[in-house]
Amino acid sequence: MTVTGMEPAAPPIEQTSVEPVESYSPSSVARRVPRPSTWIPLFARRERTLFALALAGALLVSAGGIGLLYADDTNNQAKIHGLTLRNESLTGRTQNLEDQLKTTQTNLTATLGQLAETKAELEHPHLTIWNVPQQLKGPTWYLAGGVPDTFTYHLQATSTGPMSVSILTLEQWGKAITCIDGGAGTTNYCMHHSGVAISWLNVTSVNYDFHMAEGCADYLAVFTAASTITVTPNVSVTYNPASGSTGACS
Repeated sequence: MTVTGMEPAAPPIEQTSVEPVESYSPSSVARRVPRPSTWIPLFARRERTLFALALAGALLVSAGGIGLLYADDTNNQAKIHGLTLRNESLTGRTQNLEDQLKTTQTNLTATLGQLAETKAELEHPHLTIWNVPQQLKGPTWYLAGGVPDTFTYHLQATSTGPMSVSILTLEQWGKAITCIDGGAGTTNYCMHHSGVAISWLNVTSVNYDFHMAEGCADYLAVFTAASTITVTPNVSVTYNPASGSTGACS
């Protein structure tokens, strides 16, 4: 068995005496007085300057925007005022045109009415055929006039005393003459008692529209009186031809 060498033992550590730590006294430490930093105020001033500039810029932009809005609003108000005036003008012109249109329509309606009346008058002319006062001198006298064909006969007359008026056909007229010539009666009697289409006896006025002659040329009107009287006639006719035969001709 071999014996290995062994490391030499370490020298013994010398023990040193530990001195007691001095107690800490705050008063013994020098208090540092903070010194003002120069870059912090500069940064703050720069920040405030930039904020002021930004605020001023914003105010300028706002003022400019307000100015533009005011100018735009002023222009719009002017346009609106102009449009309002133009609208009022157009409204007034429209009202005037409507009034003129109403007047024109009224005039046109009146004109059309007048034209219709004129057309009717042209198609059916109205004529007076007897208006001169005449005298009957007793029962042997008579006044007679034909009733024209194709006309409406408007028989109107007044008298100063009783008169008899009859519308006769030509055949009835012939019988009345025979009555007179045969002594059967006076003219005042025979003209109204030998057959008539229509008659009015012992009257002082007559007003009648006779239509039987509108399609027949076979009638005449006879006036007589029992005493002397004056007859004032207003006899007229209106052209109104019938589409076929009328009265004694039918």
